[in-house]
Amino acid sequence: MLDSYFKISERGSTVGREVRGGVVTFFTMAYIVALNPLIIGLAKDGDGKFLGGGAAPNLAAVAAMTALVAGILTILMGVVGNYPLALATGLGLNTFVAVGIASKMSWADAMGLVVIEGLIITILVLTGFRTAVFKAVPAQLKIAVSVGIGLFIALIGLVDAGFVRRTGAGPVPVTLGDNGTLVGWPIVVFACGLSLMIVLMVKKVKGALLIGIASATVLAIVIESALKIGPGFNGATGEVNPKGWGLNVPAVPSTVVATPDFSLFGNFNLLGSFDRIPLIAAILFIFTLLLSDFFDTVGTVTAIGHEAGLVDKDGNIPNNDRILLVDSLAAVAGGAGSISSNTSYIESAAGVGEGARTGLASVVTGVMFLLTTFFAPLVAVIPYEAATPALVIVGFLMMTQIKHIDWADYGIAIPAFLTIILMPFTYNISVGIGAGFITHVGIRLVQGRRKEVHPLLQLVALLFLVYFLMSPINAWIS
Repeated sequence: MLDSYFKISERGSTVGREVRGGVVTFFTMAYIVALNPLIIGLAKDGDGKFLGGGAAPNLAAVAAMTALVAGILTILMGVVGNYPLALATGLGLNTFVAVGIASKMSWADAMGLVVIEGLIITILVLTGFRTAVFKAVPAQLKIAVSVGIGLFIALIGLVDAGFVRRTGAGPVPVTLGDNGTLVGWPIVVFACGLSLMIVLMVKKVKGALLIGIASATVLAIVIESALKIGPGFNGATGEVNPKGWGLNVPAVPSTVVATPDFSLFGNFNLLGSFDRIPLIAAILFIFTLLLSDFFDTVGTVTAIGHEAGLVDKDGNIPNNDRILLVDSLAAVAGGAGSISSNTSYIESAAGVGEGARTGLASVVTGVMFLLTTFFAPLVAVIPYEAATPALVIVGFLMMTQIKHIDWADYGIAIPAFLTIILMPFTYNISVGIGAGFITHVGIRLVQGRRKEVHPLLQLVALLFLVYFLMSPINAWIS
């Protein structure tokens, strides 16, 4: 029955290979269960509250919901799309939601925008309009967006680990460690975690990031138990300890297995954001989410198809419409679950490398994510210094795509350059995307090549221009 439904033999695979591939995919991307709470669970919204509306972070609830949504959607991808592709909260997208959107409104309002974005993508899939939108943005600008987000993620990892810190004064905005010096045992944990991940990746060990996070966490617990370092900031006294832990003080958890907390589900306000920020700003937020989610998925699905040998002579992928539909619904589910937009993971290629060719592998990965919901309390013991090395590694992986940009064509190279550098330098993803679109359209107009620019891209560039000039425009109007 399995062979008939998933077409396992037809695609040259076996049940054993599919199971093995699904397990490998899970261990390759399971780090998101630990990282997503650290990215969105520790960020305050515009009202000064943490995700879920509390005055303190609830990392276990974020981890449980992250695993739950990933598990359900990955199983759905396997059953409906019959494709060896796993889904989970999108790195980069969750950073943008936490830093760029939630900081300007409540978490519920921000997740409402994520749901709207997912609904729009779903409509684009059902109407066939997605192809037209895809063609509007040059392929190399899409690459630049991915590379820029990679650098942004890496910078966040370095800053959260304390490897890079703000100077507080002077002409240099950031510096190495504490006033140019690396101090404290937490930095040692970060360095050891990063080094271990690099070694494991070089050795092509599956699950390198997850192993690195777990090993660094154990090291952190041992160091804290022996040396009693304490937190980097004491909220009760206001005392700052530059040698302390940046997130939580690592310790052996009192419990490992617990009943999952799914209280975050449904905590979204679909239209609340429009009462908090200008309409044009809300539209641009939605478009930025849409763009990243949209194009990352197309690239991931295509890459997995080529890796698995599932692409036909015309470059088409089997069940393409079903695959894209599940992916679009994943964005809606991520917003509804308050854990940011879910999207397809390129780490699925690890499972394909182990022989996965069908949706059965995705079902296996999804079941393992569901089992993970019972181990959410473990997330609360992971310090920044143990998890942030994974952000640096993911940033590197996203950076490798830069080789596909044509640096000889200024109409692409300059916009790509601005897109890449402005994301980390301004700590804002939408700024990089907007600058890239505007300069691309402007340069092509100067070159007399307006016909090469899609009308939709021209419209989007105009919207970004209005967005950048919002302050002077408001001043002029008032």
